[in-house]
Amino acid sequence: MRWLAARGASVVVVMTSSAAEFVSPLTFETLSGNPVVTGMWGSQNPGFSVAESAARKMRGRVEHVDVAEAADALVIAPASANLMARLVHGEAPDSLTAIALATPAPLIVCPAMDLEMWRHPATQENVRVLRSRGANIVGPESGPLASGLSGPGRLASIDAIGGAVVAAVSRRQSLEGVRVLVGAGRTEEALDPVRVLTNRSSGRMGLALVEAARARGAEVTLVLGPAAVDPPNAVHVVRVTTATEMDRAMRALVTEADVVLMAAAVSDYRPARVARQKIKRDEGPLHLELVPNPDILAGLGEVRRENQVLVGFALETSDGVRRAREKRSRKGVDLIVLNAPADSLGKETNKVTLVGPRAALALPEMSKREVAEHVLDHALELWRQRAPRARRAASRKGSR
Repeated sequence: MRWLAARGASVVVVMTSSAAEFVSPLTFETLSGNPVVTGMWGSQNPGFSVAESAARKMRGRVEHVDVAEAADALVIAPASANLMARLVHGEAPDSLTAIALATPAPLIVCPAMDLEMWRHPATQENVRVLRSRGANIVGPESGPLASGLSGPGRLASIDAIGGAVVAAVSRRQSLEGVRVLVGAGRTEEALDPVRVLTNRSSGRMGLALVEAARARGAEVTLVLGPAAVDPPNAVHVVRVTTATEMDRAMRALVTEADVVLMAAAVSDYRPARVARQKIKRDEGPLHLELVPNPDILAGLGEVRRENQVLVGFALETSDGVRRAREKRSRKGVDLIVLNAPADSLGKETNKVTLVGPRAALALPEMSKREVAEHVLDHALELWRQRAPRARRAASRKGSR
């Protein structure tokens, strides 16, 4: 609390009943200058009357909904194994877990527990789920523990936690005023009224990009093909099925976007003819004539604006980096996100290599939401470099 307050943050402390066994709520009330939230419906702190607490409240009523809406970040330090399990399952028996459910702010979780509790498969699975939802897990660090054991389980350092808070708040505002267009899901090409040609993409990577961009304050438009997951709220969704429909929708929207993220798994070919009736099984082989679909990414590269950032995805089974570099150059793309089928299809994690203007950056396996954050970081850097040049060009054009 002192680390944040020293850097100009207004801090509201939320305490569970277990936390109050270690430190008095009155201590945090005095140090923060704000009422401590200990109950679901308002400040119930010993030593202050209701009128006194109300007079000290920073903004509105300091209860779980008001705090959740006002927060720029929610930091849980320390976070026990029990609390992380509650967060995963959406339980809200107290003010802290209720705030965690109600706030749109970034969540920073700082685990601290005994060695074997941290190593337990249930705890590790809960950490994985929280990361997949966008939570920033800080720590734990290794060292002597209260039980006498030594190993991972110690609360992360104050500087590490504080640095994560600053980064999360900065990231949350990083795309305000930026218009982001995302192509996601797969496409389906009809063979007959029953069957389609498609692929195994779930759409999770594209939807992770949408959620991450929205959380950063971007104005997001999503062109969505068939997918295994539903799109989030607060984004404009254009539904498509075929590659031709997706091409048409992306071209119609691309001129208004600052950043374009083409993560959809598009069918390269479609049947030359679609049977009007269900194709019947026959004893002999079935021959299909396929024709190429539009190359959506290349088409977007042809019509892109000067200050626009275009990101494409590449799924390669061999010689990936070389092919990704060729694809980036050939299609006029700023950044290629390279992955392999075994690392991405049907999984909630992804292992990618970012192939941009400089050397390729290989990332370790992580949740698709974490991958999305890295992709947006790189796209934002490129956009910031390009936007001033576009403004100068527009100024020169206007002066003529």
